[in-house]
Amino acid sequence: MLTACVDRSISQTVPAALNVGTPETVYATTTRAREPDGSYRFGRGGGLKYLEMTVSIPPNHTPGTLDFSYANPDPETQFVMARVDELQGPQDLKTRLRGTDEVSIFVHGYNTTQSETTFRAAQLSRDIGIPGATMVYSWPSQATGYGYAYDLDSMLFARDGLEQTVRQLKSMGIRRVVIVAHSMGGALTMEMMRQAELREPGWASRNIEGVVLISPDLDVDLFRSQMDSIKTLPDPFVVMVSQKDKLLGISARLRGTAKGERLGNISSAETLADYKISILDTTAFNSDAASSHFVAATSPALLAILTSARRVGQTFDTNRRGIDVLVPAEARNPSGATEIVLTETGQAQVSSP
Repeated sequence: MLTACVDRSISQTVPAALNVGTPETVYATTTRAREPDGSYRFGRGGGLKYLEMTVSIPPNHTPGTLDFSYANPDPETQFVMARVDELQGPQDLKTRLRGTDEVSIFVHGYNTTQSETTFRAAQLSRDIGIPGATMVYSWPSQATGYGYAYDLDSMLFARDGLEQTVRQLKSMGIRRVVIVAHSMGGALTMEMMRQAELREPGWASRNIEGVVLISPDLDVDLFRSQMDSIKTLPDPFVVMVSQKDKLLGISARLRGTAKGERLGNISSAETLADYKISILDTTAFNSDAASSHFVAATSPALLAILTSARRVGQTFDTNRRGIDVLVPAEARNPSGATEIVLTETGQAQVSSP
C-alpha cells in the first residue's frame, strides 16, 4: 500500500552518500526507453543503452537485507544511488571493463524497476563476494502488481538485448560470463539461449560459463522444451528452488496448473532427470528469509553457506570446485540432474532422479 503511493521508477541520486557508505559499482545494459527526464521506466527502447552506477552501501548493512528509499534516502541505514553515468555505447563500456576477466549478469524478474534491480545486484555482490564486474540486464518491466501481462510481453521483447549483451562482452575479451536470473528473468534467460542455439548450435556453452536460475517463474514443460533446443548446456547450470515459494504457487494457479507448481517450486526433480543440471533445494531456509520468492538473496544463513563455498567465482570455474564444497564430485550424476537438498546446517543431501 505504501509503495503504491510513490513513484518507484524514480530513485534519488545522492553523491554525498559515499561520504558515509561503501561504494559498489554496477554496470547495466538496458532495453528500457530513456525518458525525457533522463530516467528509465517501463517504455520499450529501440536499442541497448549502457550505464555505470555507483551504489552506496550503508555501514550497518548485514547480509540478506536490502533497505532503500524512493525519496530522501538515509545513507547511514539505506542503500543509496550515488552516481549514474550514461556510457557512449559498447566501446565506452569496454574501456570501463578493461582488465576485467569475469562479468556476472543479474537478470531481474517481474514487477521490478531499474533502481531496485541495481540495489539488489549491489547487495548480492557485496554479500556473496562476486568476482570481477557485476552487471544488470534491465528489461522494461512495468513495475506494478497488475502489470504481469505487460511484463510477459516485455520479457519476450528483451531477448535480443540480452543476447546482444553476452555477445558484446565476449567480443570485448571477457573470458567468463555468468548469468544469474531471478523469477521471470529465468524465463528470459532460457528464451534467449534457445533462440541463439537455433541459429548457432553450441552457442550457449561457447559464450556462457555458468547459469543460475533463482526461483524461476517458468512452466516445467516449457523448460524441458527449451532445454531440448540447447545442444550443450553451460556448465555449471544450477536451478535454485523452494517448495514454500508463495508467489510461484499463485502464478501456477493463475495458469490453471493443478499441482500449483512452476520450475522454481517443484516438489520433485524426477521430470528433469534427462538434463545435466544441479537442482538446489533451499526450502529449509524459507523461515530465515525475508522473501519466500528470493530465498537466495534474503536468507542470511543461506548466504553464509554460499559465501563459504569458496565464493561465487570458484563455484563457476571450469573445475566446479565451489560446487564440490556443497556436493562432492563422486555424489553427482554426470549423466543427468542432481537434486541437492540443503539443510539449515549447511549439509547437502544428494539424490539423482
